[in-house]
Parts: sequence; C-alpha cells; structure tokens
Amino acid sequence: MVVTTAGDAPGECRVTREIPLLGICARNSGMGKTTLLTRLLPRLTAGGLRISVVKQTHAGFDLDRPGKDSHRMREAGAAQVLLSAPERWALLTEAPPRPDDERLLEVIAHLDAGLADLILVEGFREAPIPKIEVYRRDCKSPPLAAGDGTIVAIASDAPIPLGAPCFHLDDIEGMACFVRQWLARENAGHHGHSPRRPAAMRRTA
Repeated sequence: MVVTTAGDAPGECRVTREIPLLGICARNSGMGKTTLLTRLLPRLTAGGLRISVVKQTHAGFDLDRPGKDSHRMREAGAAQVLLSAPERWALLTEAPPRPDDERLLEVIAHLDAGLADLILVEGFREAPIPKIEVYRRDCKSPPLAAGDGTIVAIASDAPIPLGAPCFHLDDIEGMACFVRQWLARENAGHHGHSPRRPAAMRRTA
C-alpha cells in the first residue's frame, strides 16, 4: 500500500517508505485481543514508537447517533462527514460491503502515514499480514497457527508447541520486546531491499 504526500511545489510528492503491519488475531471472539492490545500499547509507545491501530468491527457499527447534526447529514445523503474539534477529528464514510481483506487495504489508506512507525491490526484474521494469535486453552478448536504461516507468535494461557514463539498472556514485556525486535527486522529487511509481506503501508520520509 503506497501513501504519498504532496510536496511544497505543485505536483511534487515526497519519497515514501513502508510501515509494517502486525495483526492481533484469534479464532473466536472473547479471547482477549483488545485487552492484549491495550496492555501492549503503553509498553511500545513508552519506547518512542508511534502506533496506529485498525480494529475490525461488526456489521452495522456506527459512531454516530440519531438526531445529531452529523447523523442528519448522512441520512440526507452525504457520502462523507468530517467532524472536527480542537483536539481531534473523525471521518465517517459510507462504503458498500466488501470482503475483509479488501476492506483492510482500503481503510489503511486513510491513516496518516506520518504519524506511525507501526500499524497494529485487531481482527482480520485471514488478511495476508504477519500476526500474533491470542489463544486460550479452553478453546474447543486448535490454534490458527497450526495451519496459518502468517502467525509469527502466540499469546496464550498455556504453552503451545507449534514452532512460533509463545508468550504467556501476562508476559506483556516479553511480547513488547518481541514486537520491537520483529519491527527492527522488518525495517532492516526493507532497507536491504528484501521481499516484504503484502499489505504494508508507506509513509513519507
């Protein structure tokens, strides 16, 4: 995924580079993906990393509320409504249903590439990006990692001997260290012009 930013002169675009994507996935809901993310984020940002997050959500999801001005504008036919406040802004966009993988690539393009060193993706378990799987021993199905080569690590409440590094769900520092090392390898591989996994975003240099 290539993101370019307009330069100072008309028609000028600045040089771009890829931002790695790392998924947090699980076979079932309720495994603790969001809990892991909210515990992991402070450890990563404390080290100076800038993180953006993409979260998969259910059909019919809506941040807006009936009766609000923005909702009325959308009901009246606006394809996009941008809400702006002094400290933050949000863009609401109407879009036709799409397969999850296609939708992930589409929404990533709306992120500001200048604000992130890493994009964490919650959900989208079938997307062709590297992922950490959250797994609990009371799950009646085997881990996704048993048949998914994109899973680079597992966070679990029990050992999972499948070859990928396995961290206890409470070992947040261990997982943060793994993510930092993984990110360093990804960036080093890119600078060495080695092949990259699909679905990476590029940022302005």
